[in-house]
Amino acid sequence: MTILIRKAIITGAGSPFDGQQKDILITDGIISRIGDNIKEKADSVIEYDGLQVSPGWVDIFAHFCDPGYEFKETLQTGAKAAAAGGYTHVFVLPNTNPVIHSKSQVEYIKEKSRSLPVNIHPIGAISKNAEGKDLAEMYDMYQSGAVAFSDGVNAVQSAGVLVKALQYVKAFDGVLIQVPQDRSIGVHGLINEGIVSTRLGLPGKPAIAEEMMVSRDIELVEYAASRMHFTGISTGRSVDLVKKAKDKGVKVSCSVTPYHLFFSDENLMNYDTNLKVNPPLRTPENRQALCDAVNNGWIDCIASHHFPHEWDAKTCEFEYAGYGMTGLETAFGVAGAAGVSPERWIELCSMNPRKLFGLPAAVIQEGQPADITLFQPGESYIFEESQIRSKSKNSPFIGKELKGKVIGIINGEEVFLNT
Repeated sequence: MTILIRKAIITGAGSPFDGQQKDILITDGIISRIGDNIKEKADSVIEYDGLQVSPGWVDIFAHFCDPGYEFKETLQTGAKAAAAGGYTHVFVLPNTNPVIHSKSQVEYIKEKSRSLPVNIHPIGAISKNAEGKDLAEMYDMYQSGAVAFSDGVNAVQSAGVLVKALQYVKAFDGVLIQVPQDRSIGVHGLINEGIVSTRLGLPGKPAIAEEMMVSRDIELVEYAASRMHFTGISTGRSVDLVKKAKDKGVKVSCSVTPYHLFFSDENLMNYDTNLKVNPPLRTPENRQALCDAVNNGWIDCIASHHFPHEWDAKTCEFEYAGYGMTGLETAFGVAGAAGVSPERWIELCSMNPRKLFGLPAAVIQEGQPADITLFQPGESYIFEESQIRSKSKNSPFIGKELKGKVIGIINGEEVFLNT
């Protein structure tokens, strides 16, 4: 099968054609030619105004709910949502039933996703059943294809367990991923503790619950001389803590979600359950601090934190609603609307995740496998429910204007276009 991409601006620091408008010919999943006005006949021709291409995007934190919660999402529907959002690689959470805490569960994910248009990479649990008590067999999971280790939505509370995990993964240069939250602080909190929570009469989650965990974990990483990635950080002080640790040479990195760049707790005044997320939306000042950190290069990745929920889990009182929103289809457009440039996005969602988690580099040049995302960064549009490919529809971005449209992906011989 041959695919011809016409007049696309190639974006990606590793390509010799970075910043140039070229035609790209792909033959049987391999980039066979890059040039001007390629005349060869192709089975499929892709041409759009303002088209750009980059190495395929990587999402490092998404919940596909399979096995056990397929009424929310499956590997198949999650892969469609990821492809529609421009992702060729997705790291999936271990918070399934059973939990991905052993070799057999990792192999299940790898085998079941083998024919999908997106490469699915399981995150293995740090502890058995993601309960934070006894370490799981991380080395066996690593050997079977686990890309990193995390208890997912359950931050590891025990410093003793976490430091053992940090020491354990050093044997194979593994990375732990932590959503920083001290659960003993603001244990009944639903949204950010502050003026808005007081006005709404909702119990709050103070920022210090996150910042104390970030500070503690940095100390543990330094002590163990290991590696950790903080995801979903939501306060300016968390960013400062990570930045200072990096400056000292501690091997930590961090990511933010698109929705923490777009919304603040002030958007919760109408009790929209789709905005009930963890970590919670913080103040406008914290939102701006995160945007500044992205633009200043202090943030390493943008992670979707795609958490699909069935209708009943969100159409209820705020107190009882599930945490999270779908985010794969909207991530690029949301980041663009929040002021993230296409060049910065590609750095945060293509280059950096591959370096941090040991994925092979993807380069747009002749002879390389096609691992490509196609997009129009200048296109603004109103996001509609019909554009959601996820099995669940819990998105607060329906009806919102976003900037940056994804055309689709080419991943080897797999082609997915939003048509």
